[in-house]
Amino acid sequence: MSLDAKSWLLVALGCISLFHLFTLGTAIAQKRRDAAAAKSSEAIAPTPVGVAIGFVTNFFDTLGIGSFAPTTSLFRFFKSVPDENIPGTLNVGHTIPTLIEAYIFIQAVQVDPKTLITMIAAATLGAWLGAGVVSGLSRTAVQRGMGVCLFVAALLLAAKAAGIGPAQGVAEGVEGTKLVIALVGNFILGALMTLGIGLYGPCLILVSMLGMNPTAAFPIMMGSCAFLMPVASARFTKTRRFDLKASLGLIIGGAPAVLIAALIVKSLPLQYVMWLVVVVVLYTSVTMLRSAMQSSQATAPSAG
Repeated sequence: MSLDAKSWLLVALGCISLFHLFTLGTAIAQKRRDAAAAKSSEAIAPTPVGVAIGFVTNFFDTLGIGSFAPTTSLFRFFKSVPDENIPGTLNVGHTIPTLIEAYIFIQAVQVDPKTLITMIAAATLGAWLGAGVVSGLSRTAVQRGMGVCLFVAALLLAAKAAGIGPAQGVAEGVEGTKLVIALVGNFILGALMTLGIGLYGPCLILVSMLGMNPTAAFPIMMGSCAFLMPVASARFTKTRRFDLKASLGLIIGGAPAVLIAALIVKSLPLQYVMWLVVVVVLYTSVTMLRSAMQSSQATAPSAG
């Protein structure tokens, strides 16, 4: 990747980072105004559990496991975030750690600039459109959507843990029809990010199927998330469909975890960890779908 293209992309990443910090600051200020108007003394400071969730999920996210599905499972286990607010909380809370990942991997990994930039743009557009839909969904609809997406995420992670997938390619980019497929695929993945399914696993599979080196997926998937998540977060904060306290926990715990994983640890034997995540995510998927079914039955009009 040429220095000029990389430099421009990093400048754009800096701009989107500033945009997200403004969005987050505005959300915090709004929360304080709401608390003052309601004469509420509720604190917005994250809990130690929330910070720990942020650290653990972002540490393994940097090593390639992904953070959305494990975070969803932990939120449900600790009953810390209402189901309908989980997609927004994931996008708002994991954005800053993901921005740090993107800065590191875009500079460290060689990838074709046209492929990288256009795939990032496609994912960002998908997220913008997707967040507008998801932020208006009911609790039951979110539960159904997340339940299905978590099930798919568990299957993808299981395939990765088992070493099932396309043969490793060597290309640093794609052209023509393959590039069109890459753009359409990343657009869809960007939209699904707003519903709580992580982009990392599916993007890695997409890139590998197109004959690219899987290592090239890291700047693509982290860059895509770094640009799309601030855009999605802006929509979720505008509609207040997120949990600020939990989001701050993800930020405070996640930022140092990324630096430790990327700059110090760098790699770990993760196969057993991935199988554990598969089991946990499958369980969460089942409980989410069961909750959606119970919600539907409770709101259904009685016969007669």
